[in-house]
Amino acid sequence: MNLLSFQSKVVLGHVGHSAATLLLQRLGHEVWAVDTVCFSNHPGYGRYAGRVTPAEEVAALASGLEAIGAYPSCAAVASGYLGSAANGAAMLEAVSRVKRANPTALYLCDPVMGDRNHGLYVAADLPRFFAEVALPMADMATPNAFELEELTGRTVRSLEEGLRAADELRATGPATVVVTGIELDRAMATLVASAEGAWCVKTPRLRYGAFGTGDAFAALFLGRILNGVPLPDALALAVGGMYALIEASQGEGELALISAQDQAVRPSRSWRARRLR
Repeated sequence: MNLLSFQSKVVLGHVGHSAATLLLQRLGHEVWAVDTVCFSNHPGYGRYAGRVTPAEEVAALASGLEAIGAYPSCAAVASGYLGSAANGAAMLEAVSRVKRANPTALYLCDPVMGDRNHGLYVAADLPRFFAEVALPMADMATPNAFELEELTGRTVRSLEEGLRAADELRATGPATVVVTGIELDRAMATLVASAEGAWCVKTPRLRYGAFGTGDAFAALFLGRILNGVPLPDALALAVGGMYALIEASQGEGELALISAQDQAVRPSRSWRARRLR
């Protein structure tokens, strides 16, 4: 299927489109990537070169696709790191136009704002943009636990708290909310809540992480959904793929995307999604 994506790009490493595009392609999808920023590397290195893409350029690239008649065949729009609220507005205009051309198209919003280790790392106006503008238009959302706390004002330190906060976020717009990175005593949990029900997948806690995990997870999850995989199975497969990627990265900071891509899309280990309701 064809997918229009608005995310970051880095020259070195695997975050944003540099993580998501390959995984979506491996799952059989064409990715129309509109880069919201182009950096030499992710900012976790302490320094980087590059720029935030001007909103006029983001809008022009999206409009160019519409002008050649691409939107009716677009099955989904995905957004991640936006760089600016102005880029977000240009992205949402494209979402509206895609949905007019193809009413069945999905919009998945990954509200990239920060994480527990680094706090908020986006422009000050983006959290409000996500909460008040983008998420009410979304069909699916994939916040991490820290981002869900920022969006709802609730603490997310357990499955019960995560589910309550996910339902609160669902009430604002997205019918399906996936919450990653819920820290339990000796495990990590990912949960999904929707009108169909709620499920969680628990995995052992690894001693290390990597940048770009949220971008890669959203790609693995959305790719399965577009392939018609049922919600709990899509969750379990995405979690298994991410566990394999992080394990292969061995704390190097960058996802071992190239060497572990087969495991990411066909994980040899998996954990069953347990129904919560």
